[in-house]
Amino acid sequence: MGLHLSNLALLIFLCQLLTFSFPFAHPLCHGDEQLALLQFKESFIVDTNASSDADHLCVYPKTDEWNGIVDCCSWQGIECDRETGHVIGLNLSKSCLHGSIYSSSSLFRLVHLEKLNLAFNNFSYSKIPSALGSLPRLNYLNLSYSSFSGQIPSEISKLSSLKTLDLSLNFDPDDPYQGLLELKKPDMSSLVRNLTSLKYLDLSLVDVSSPVPSFLANFSSLGSFLCHNCKLFGTFPVAIFQLPNLELLELSKNKDLKGHLPEFHPSNRFKMLSIWNTSFSGELPASIRNLYSLEFLGVSHCNFTGSLPPSLSNLTKLFHLGLENNSFSGEIPSSLSNLTRIKFLSLGHNEFKTSEIPSSLANLVNLERLDLANGQFAGPFPAWLTNMTQLRFLDLSSNELQGQLPSSITRLKNLEFLNIVSNNLSGLVELEIFLKLKNLQQLSLSFNKFTVLSKSSSDNTNNISLPKLVRLRLASCNLISFPDFLRSQDRLQLLDLSLNQIHGLIPKWIWQMSTKTLLQINLSQNLLTGFERSPMVLPWSKLVVLNLRNNMLKGSLPIPPFSTAVYLLSNNSLSGVISPLLCNATSLQVLDVSDNNLDGLIPQCLGNFGKSLQVLNLHDNNFSGPIPQNWTRGRNMLRMINLGQNMLEGQVPRSLIMCKKLQYLDIGHNQINDTFPSWLGTLRNLEVLILRSNRFHGTLETNDLESDSLFPLLRIVDLSNNGFTGFLPSEYFKTWKAMRNLNSEHLTYLQASGVVFTVAYIYRSVYNFSVTLTTKGVKTEFEKVSELLAVIDLSGNRFQGEIPETIANLKGIQLLNLSNNLLVGEIPSAMGSMSSLEALDISQNEIVGRIPRELQQLNFLSVFNVSHNNLTGPIPQASQFHTFDNSSFDGNPGLCGIPLSKKCKDSEPSSTLEGKEDSATFFRFGWQVVLIGYGIGTAFGVIMGHIAFTRKPNWFLKTFGKKQIRRWPQPIRGLRN
Repeated sequence: MGLHLSNLALLIFLCQLLTFSFPFAHPLCHGDEQLALLQFKESFIVDTNASSDADHLCVYPKTDEWNGIVDCCSWQGIECDRETGHVIGLNLSKSCLHGSIYSSSSLFRLVHLEKLNLAFNNFSYSKIPSALGSLPRLNYLNLSYSSFSGQIPSEISKLSSLKTLDLSLNFDPDDPYQGLLELKKPDMSSLVRNLTSLKYLDLSLVDVSSPVPSFLANFSSLGSFLCHNCKLFGTFPVAIFQLPNLELLELSKNKDLKGHLPEFHPSNRFKMLSIWNTSFSGELPASIRNLYSLEFLGVSHCNFTGSLPPSLSNLTKLFHLGLENNSFSGEIPSSLSNLTRIKFLSLGHNEFKTSEIPSSLANLVNLERLDLANGQFAGPFPAWLTNMTQLRFLDLSSNELQGQLPSSITRLKNLEFLNIVSNNLSGLVELEIFLKLKNLQQLSLSFNKFTVLSKSSSDNTNNISLPKLVRLRLASCNLISFPDFLRSQDRLQLLDLSLNQIHGLIPKWIWQMSTKTLLQINLSQNLLTGFERSPMVLPWSKLVVLNLRNNMLKGSLPIPPFSTAVYLLSNNSLSGVISPLLCNATSLQVLDVSDNNLDGLIPQCLGNFGKSLQVLNLHDNNFSGPIPQNWTRGRNMLRMINLGQNMLEGQVPRSLIMCKKLQYLDIGHNQINDTFPSWLGTLRNLEVLILRSNRFHGTLETNDLESDSLFPLLRIVDLSNNGFTGFLPSEYFKTWKAMRNLNSEHLTYLQASGVVFTVAYIYRSVYNFSVTLTTKGVKTEFEKVSELLAVIDLSGNRFQGEIPETIANLKGIQLLNLSNNLLVGEIPSAMGSMSSLEALDISQNEIVGRIPRELQQLNFLSVFNVSHNNLTGPIPQASQFHTFDNSSFDGNPGLCGIPLSKKCKDSEPSSTLEGKEDSATFFRFGWQVVLIGYGIGTAFGVIMGHIAFTRKPNWFLKTFGKKQIRRWPQPIRGLRN
């Protein structure tokens, strides 16, 4: 039990009387300061888990030894002036403090403080107290890693004696990339302008959001300027590079910060120059040879060009050289072999002419990390690499290495990380050769041409000596069974065995594998049929991602651990109802169990997952009953709801109006009986609305809502095969702004993305939305929905009246289907201005008159169907109309001209456009597709380009090359690691 503070004050006074009896002793701590320190101690809880960073937990609770009996100058973390006894230094870094600091704190009664270090504690997101300005003698201030938040107070600018200011790395533990501090009022310029004595300035992870002040070039004492991930922008003042004492310059992860490297002089004292992931550009100057003291050079993920200067070899103290993800060209200088002290080297993602990995690198015998990923290197796996026995990290992924992997790789006894994903290596590879590398933690062999063989448990006689892997990637390695050595693995965080031929049941022993560590498991696209023995809830207590999609799994739906964020079991044969236990998995961001045989009611609890859930995909099952009614109020994150192709009944629940971020809603192919839910138009982010094949009825009226503000982003709408009546929605055609003009400059896709943070793991997921469209009776699945895609399908209803002229406002749509209705009148000639149209179907109506010659201007048009109407006159003879067969015009006895056998009379001249009849520019493969000019170069339209590539990819690559193909949707769906 401690003494009461009032009694302590008396005790402190009595102890200080002793100093007058012993005048030659060092002066004791001043009583008022000792009391202030004790009060400061009492304002916090000592918590051994209080640090804001799990890798830097508190080391020692220094304040535990503080008491009123012992002179405070001898306390841990306290420094006193030897002459006056005043407290001049307080170092409580890593002291397990948990609580808040306010300006009223007793700390600010220590007016003689010169040094204050509170780093690595947890101050509960409190603001940095403005009372720091009342400590005028401070020359050292360190508040890093301590969970301070908010605006940095302007009073710090009064501390003109500061030599060290460190406010770095105060971040949200749930998102270590998100800083908590900001520097806006005052801004960076106002804060540091008067701090001219600064030697060390670290604002890393502070939201600065401003240019770097040019007056920093006058801070002649500045030796370290660290501003990692501060949202800096503008052009970096080149004069700062010439500061006479600058040794450490850290500007990484400021993508909007521009600049170039100057000519360096022998007087430069740089030890670290880190500008990776910025927009610095230009060339590396040859004068970089003058940076004799340089130990760290990081210029990766920038915009540098030109050749690497051979003078890099002069930097003999260099241990880190990061050059990846630029546009460096030419040869890799052989003189790099002189950098014998280098331990880290990354050269990948550049445009070097070197075809093979340069053998000159073999001289870098001290290399511990070598990154040559995506370097366009070919040839065999370099045998000399297996002599670099200090290597701990080797990344050769995404190259074109050929031949077999040498068994001599077992010489790399220190190897912890090996990545040879996405090469052309072939032959048979025995998994056991890697198991001889006792330090190996991460092994990635996916996407090569070899076959990985794994011995059975009877051959693994000494599982105790096997390496303890953390990550194992063996996707597309021709595996036919689960590698048996996995039985002994208890530290795995990631396991990827996807795209193999593993068949049969998932073995029961897998549930005992790495139960406390596994974060991600991917067994998708195999031949798995079920579970040998499935626990009620899967046992991996920290699991974040479970991917079992595209197998042949039968049985009931396995219940994920409550930690799961991404749950993918689509395209299997699972049956039964969804267990109520799924309601406990409240961390879910993506739930996709589409394309199974699940039945019963959709659990009401799924509507309560809105605070985390972004994707709910129950498409193509046998669910019945009503759509859940209770969609969560407040913070609702849902972006996609796909309940299509089930047996759902009732009405569209009005509570969906709470899903303010919803972009995609598919309830097609059910038995919904309702009128058009025009109120969905108030969802400002809705882009895809699919209601097809239900029992919707009535008109498309707005029900007294302001129609000019409804569905502002809608660009894919499918209301086909319902019972809608009345006129086509001409008011909507005026106001669907997103369908007017689509931005074709940047190809993006409709998707949901999320980030999951754990102590040692950051998982970024991207779930691409898909949609199925029907064009001339052919169903096409777009597994990635381009932001350029715009579609209206109103077919199979009972719309009447004429096609309104306002439809021509929608110049951005590619597919328009008005077939199988009761439409009358003529085809509006204004539709010739709908320049993006690729597919137009108005068949099975009562349309009269001629096909407007203005439609010849639709250069993208590749599917055209006006069959079974009452059209008359000649068929236009522009080139694209030559590609449409007879069926496009059937059931119109009054039509004439090619491709019909009926010729037009002389009084009915065919419609042509001058200079547009070069039929050699068109081709066929199964159906007609028009080759058109689009933007820069030649490419397809959005819809037909997708079909051409997915159906004939080899032909497409041969004809148009890889660079153009990248502009179009690829048949890849789901998550990206």
